Amino acid sequence: MKRKIAVFCGSSMPRNEKIVNAARELGRRMAERGDVLVYGGSNLGLMGVVSGAALEAGGHVVGVIPTLFSEDIILSQTVTELVRVRTMAERKERILEMCDAFIALPGGIGTIDEVSEVMVANQLQIADGKRLLDGSYRQKPMILLNIDGYYDSFLEQMCVVKEEGLMRSDAGLVSAASVEEVLCHIC
Repeated sequence: MKRKIAVFCGSSMPRNEKIVNAARELGRRMAERGDVLVYGGSNLGLMGVVSGAALEAGGHVVGVIPTLFSEDIILSQTVTELVRVRTMAERKERILEMCDAFIALPGGIGTIDEVSEVMVANQLQIADGKRLLDGSYRQKPMILLNIDGYYDSFLEQMCVVKEEGLMRSDAGLVSAASVEEVLCHIC
């Protein structure tokens, strides 16, 4: 069974070349494993790097793009499948529903928003994860690709939130230092 895995990342290009190389490796490795890459639909920045690498390796790439972008931009995206939604909020909702796991490359405020959305859905047990026979809930993994400690401060803050009793669980959040480690978390 092919896993649908969302990759959250920005439409900008970071300064750190290690992040760009990791995006390229992630797209390629996902395609080689037969995973379906689901992402925000842009061919710019890291989005273009990860999706381009997956396509180049023969992978299936699903772009979920809001119609608030011009029709020219929407039609210029190179993907296997294009899903159109009305708003950015609807894009997050659709990706949350359709994916089995989530990976965040280092990104900006939009990426942090998407990570938080998955964590909230896991916390509230509405991420369409699987209920086990004993009634417990299996969260969908939210894996941060923590290149050069990019997410260290975010992870520290999540520890503070949990220690204060303001978060009941880890909300599916996992940190990984390499693409290999990320993929080991997705079975």
